[in-house]
Amino acid sequence: MQQEELKIDGDAFRRIFKYFKQKQPPPDLSNVINFRDESSFEKHGIRQHSPCITSADINYAFHDLGLQPINNWKMFTIHKHSGLYFISNPFTESGVQHWIERSFESYCLPPNPTNIKESVDLKSCQDYTILQKLRWATLGYHHNWDTKEYDESYTGEFPLDLNLLSSIIAQSIGFLSFKAEAAIVNYYALDSSIGGHTDHSERNHEAPLISISFGQTAIFLLGGADKSVIPTPLFIQNGDIVIMSSATRLCYHAVPKIVTDPEFVIKGRWSSIMSKMRLNLNVRQVNL
Repeated sequence: MQQEELKIDGDAFRRIFKYFKQKQPPPDLSNVINFRDESSFEKHGIRQHSPCITSADINYAFHDLGLQPINNWKMFTIHKHSGLYFISNPFTESGVQHWIERSFESYCLPPNPTNIKESVDLKSCQDYTILQKLRWATLGYHHNWDTKEYDESYTGEFPLDLNLLSSIIAQSIGFLSFKAEAAIVNYYALDSSIGGHTDHSERNHEAPLISISFGQTAIFLLGGADKSVIPTPLFIQNGDIVIMSSATRLCYHAVPKIVTDPEFVIKGRWSSIMSKMRLNLNVRQVNL
């Protein structure tokens, strides 16, 4: 069934969002796409896709970035969502640990802005009541939440490791000229959600959006160009990567619910807070 056939009158996206967000009665999750369960692939029009081989001059970086060799990656497409690519956790165990540490020990520190207004050193903070209030940090071009625009005068240095990781991911779908210029690091508590929206503030809509997740599982809704399209629900689990490009780049999407993953375990300082949190690094190219 093609995506344009899934339209109904009114705001279908909002109705599905409210259904999955509700607590009582709990939503039925049996039709949420699980990319770890290949038995449902034919039903949902899912096809395995071979990633493009990255250039030899960056293959050295896979180990440092905590990535498995690209030949081991499992990449998928969905027939009715042209331009969507889903990579099922290509990270090593130590790689997952690395990016979680970077998110708490570097990306949310000054001069990068966050939602935390208290003057506190988050890197050495032992007060988990403060850490649990952390919801976002911005990197590179800092997004203005009021105007929904990027300001040339309000930028910071984009992390080199995240830039390289994003370039490798973009190359895996054949996009060779991707330049990571802005990122939002989202820190989702178990009761967090984000409503239906499109990412259209960037001047460049040809470059893909790259979304990298760690920790607890999200239910992700992917719709169409307007809210009359019934969205497709997906599970995004620890280490998964979602790439939105071409026809999907400006589609509505949302996260109505975070669900606990009993199989997710990490060691170290951040194990306690990550038992109740999902991290999402959302990277985009701003300029043409």
